[in-house]
Amino acid sequence: MPNISSLPLSPCKLNAMYRATVLLVSLCLNWQVALSVTDGLLPNGDFEYGPKPSEMKGTVVTAKNAIPNWEISGFIEYIKSGHKQGDMLLVVPVGAYAVRLGNEASIKQKVKVTQGEFYSLTFNVARTCAQEEKLNLSVSPNSEPRDWGILPMQTMYSSNGWDAYAWAFHADGPEVEISIHNPGVEEDAACGPLVDSVALKLLSNPKRARDNLLKNGNFEEGPYMFPNTDWGVLIPPHIEDDQCPLPGWIVDSLKAVKYIDREHFTVPEGKRAVELVAGKESAISQTVKTIINKIYVLTFYVGDTSNSCVGSMVVEVYAGKDRTQVPYESNGKGGFKRAKFVFKAVSNHTRITFLSSFYTMKSDNSGSLCGPVLDDVKLVSVRNPRRHL
Repeated sequence: MPNISSLPLSPCKLNAMYRATVLLVSLCLNWQVALSVTDGLLPNGDFEYGPKPSEMKGTVVTAKNAIPNWEISGFIEYIKSGHKQGDMLLVVPVGAYAVRLGNEASIKQKVKVTQGEFYSLTFNVARTCAQEEKLNLSVSPNSEPRDWGILPMQTMYSSNGWDAYAWAFHADGPEVEISIHNPGVEEDAACGPLVDSVALKLLSNPKRARDNLLKNGNFEEGPYMFPNTDWGVLIPPHIEDDQCPLPGWIVDSLKAVKYIDREHFTVPEGKRAVELVAGKESAISQTVKTIINKIYVLTFYVGDTSNSCVGSMVVEVYAGKDRTQVPYESNGKGGFKRAKFVFKAVSNHTRITFLSSFYTMKSDNSGSLCGPVLDDVKLVSVRNPRRHL
């Protein structure tokens, strides 16, 4: 754990720099200063700077400002990777340290933002002992009363026990306080999720292209993704986050969808795509303006992400009352095909929805859910429908 007090003493000029550094760190320890963040980790968002030994009792943090840049409350533990809890080994995937949020515990940080803009929070989380662990995310100020997201941690989607979640919010002031809270009360106060690598990203509002009636049909705009993790980012359903981190789209299902990148997965087009990881409980949709009786053509890629997701997959597509199915046989090694769906609009607004027909699990014996990848979704109106039938 980095500790400035352990640095060697230096001659004159370096000694002055050392005293200034100590003063700065002391200020961070005693006051929660709001800092401006571009896309990336919050200040000390990876918790690599931790409490002094005098501010800890075992792994438990005893002072509310002991973790630089954060304010804590409740039962908080500062966990080093490799820490043993009974027969369980707690492993931190990125860096050496994480925090565990026990009974009624919370971590907070103030951040300067641009008022009126939309932001997405991304963080890594792992369940430890309780089966029904959950996290409550909120920001203040907030013009909408009771506007927060409660993310359940019952289903873990990665093979190593860690998942990344995104949660979006609207900045109602030039400075917001971000809070991550464990509302659970367990018999063992230490039971609770591990949290690591908290990041923030400003979301843009993508425009509809001339050749596509859908916004963000290529999924290139979305939440921050950690470059050194290979499990993607889960985007929670609308019932848990009414400000979707995937601009233009809504996750209108009971389970999350996974946002993936080309660096770690097979992506058909561009740098980002979506994996439908929970069967019919994992769906995304977008509503567009249409003209009654006009013919529209919807095209998109279906494939697998090269993550050992093997088997027969089917993507169901809905356009208003019309429906089609696109089968895909996956060998789990990466592949995709182009699909097309032609329909006639029966309303001034048409909802386009994608979901996976079946539950699929990875073939690596991890028991992790997976599913078909969806990418490069385009919707156009046509004058001569026979050319597309």
